[in-house]
Amino acid sequence: ALAGLRAAYEKAIDQGDGFRAFNLGTEVGHSVREVVRSVERVTGRPVPARVGPRRPGDPPRLLAQAQAAKQDLGFVAGHRELDVIVETALRWRRNHPAGYGA
Repeated sequence: ALAGLRAAYEKAIDQGDGFRAFNLGTEVGHSVREVVRSVERVTGRPVPARVGPRRPGDPPRLLAQAQAAKQDLGFVAGHRELDVIVETALRWRRNHPAGYGA
């Protein structure tokens, strides 16, 4: 993601276009259940979860559409395997317990 952020920043500076948002996702969807199971595998701990009906207004499916990042920046997300994504996020959080401000 850092490479994508750097590319977006440099493009904005070069073109002087100001702000433009890019979605840096993988275009691969995962259910909440899949994410919970991945977190359990990566951490080795159970995740307390409760299955319930879809809430009003919840979309049936969300996917990152990253074509603009690929076309305009040449950026393609590096990790597509859910366990790798979860492990990377967990490692970042452990190394930055106060978030970006640390």
